[in-house]
Amino acid sequence: MPPTASVWYYFRELDYPHIRGLFAVGDTIAHAAAMMTGTKLASTRILGTAWPGYFNKPIAEAMTANIAKIGLPHWTDADQTLARAVQKELNVPARGLDTTVAKLEGPADSTYMGGGSDDIGDVSWNVPTITLRFPSNIPGLPGHNWSNAITMATPLAHEGATAGAKAQAATMLDILLTPKLVADAWDYFRTVQTKDVKYQPLMGPEDTPAIELNANIMEKYRPAMRKFYYDPARYKTYLDQLGITYPTLRKADGSCTATPASGGAR
Repeated sequence: MPPTASVWYYFRELDYPHIRGLFAVGDTIAHAAAMMTGTKLASTRILGTAWPGYFNKPIAEAMTANIAKIGLPHWTDADQTLARAVQKELNVPARGLDTTVAKLEGPADSTYMGGGSDDIGDVSWNVPTITLRFPSNIPGLPGHNWSNAITMATPLAHEGATAGAKAQAATMLDILLTPKLVADAWDYFRTVQTKDVKYQPLMGPEDTPAIELNANIMEKYRPAMRKFYYDPARYKTYLDQLGITYPTLRKADGSCTATPASGGAR
């Protein structure tokens, strides 16, 4: 039997009280396990936390207006071909890339369980905050999946990020040049969002960043990654560097071998 042991928990819930309640359950289980084995719990360490995000309506409306003015990128036939091919691979509707801007929706109801776990949630409970999702990926993919990484080296990712940057820049100008927008954002934050719920950090001063966790992995794999770094001095695009034609599609025999790119890349 080893002299020491550890247990790791990941808790996810809809709001702070329930997250804190789950943490208390896990803490009790850890103490009980130590008692059952005649030992004691040496320490408890929180590696990371994230409040559920709550985002600001006035700023979201301002950004939505800017998105509508900027519009979506003008996708090429190659962009749409790649998108539909990947969607087909994943057995989702092969509708390609969006060509119309989605409407602003919300707020989400209390049972909504989507979205990521990120400390932007904590930020949103301290200052008026929004997030921007820009069209740099193919719609309908599952997320946290190899298919979601395909587009990162493609022109459509660059086009989408550029459109998103324009919307972000335009909204920042609105914030800087329109005092009423700032006042409305703070009023919503104080009288709606935080009227009944106040932020309480889940982490304490003793919970330091766990930067040591990936040290051995990075020491092992970082040298092997360097050969894949993009070299803009030698190649116009990353696809050129990889020697991949855009788009590369599955052939009639079922193979999907990349072929050398031949000019015309943007």
